[in-house]
Amino acid sequence: MKKVIIYTDGACSGNPGDGGWGAVLKYGAIEKEISGFEKDTTNNKMELKAAIEALKLLKEPCEVELYSDSAYLVNGFNQNWVRNWKFNGWRNSSKEEVKNIELWKELDRLNNVHNIKWIKVKGHSDNEYNNRCDLLATSEIKKNRQ
Repeated sequence: MKKVIIYTDGACSGNPGDGGWGAVLKYGAIEKEISGFEKDTTNNKMELKAAIEALKLLKEPCEVELYSDSAYLVNGFNQNWVRNWKFNGWRNSSKEEVKNIELWKELDRLNNVHNIKWIKVKGHSDNEYNNRCDLLATSEIKKNRQ
């Protein structure tokens, strides 16, 4: 199984507001950067979207280390939130529908395709790739502002 390292980040100017996401995928010596923009979104949505878009680029099942500064994203898998939500019909502990349900369902699908290790990193610190993803995400917001 191929091993891929992915760094992701999402950003929002206002919450909700204009949002951007960025990701860096590393396979051996190959690096690929991707990014995107959405109007009227939230920071959490952009964090999820970054991971989805990066994972969707993988053409076959891979062993993935996915690094994110989003506790929301990482805890969704490492603290079994997604598993529990699925078990409870995509309802949270308050019996309400899970926020961002379609994004979480897509992440769950991708998580079942790949062997993903979800790793939390400290945001806005000395992690070169996390900082690069943040720049990609915020640049999308600046570029798309009219």
